[in-house]
Amino acid sequence: MVFVAAISIGYYSMNAAPVLSDDSYTYHGETEWRTDIDEARQVAAEEDKPILIYFWTTWCTYCEDYNANAYSDPAVLEQLDDFVLLAVNLEDNSQQAGQLQQRYDANYPPQHVAVTPDGEVLVEINGYAETDSFLSYLDEALEGWETQ
Repeated sequence: MVFVAAISIGYYSMNAAPVLSDDSYTYHGETEWRTDIDEARQVAAEEDKPILIYFWTTWCTYCEDYNANAYSDPAVLEQLDDFVLLAVNLEDNSQQAGQLQQRYDANYPPQHVAVTPDGEVLVEINGYAETDSFLSYLDEALEGWETQ
């Protein structure tokens, strides 16, 4: 009986996440994240912005905390405008997603990595960060970007 309950909870948590997506974007909270790394790199180079890569899954409860807290916070939304946003679902089996996961050692959600358009790491945020800490990480990434 406990096994059935555990399976049911796991199935529900994997399928109840309110993340929407289409061919070009994944939507988390109040944010719109690109899903193609080549497009994100091109836009970042054109707009002279760093890229914020968000590694997530549909079953990640901390990812839901980001949706509910950070990605709906006005200060975070304002700060995210300074980045090109790229979401990578860790359950994506594509070659592109796998290469990003390997390059940035992203093996569990949530993880964020702020990088230059060439892929140089500015800041890594491993695990969940409260909104104030998340903003500090974003500030640190932007400071590193500006000194390049």
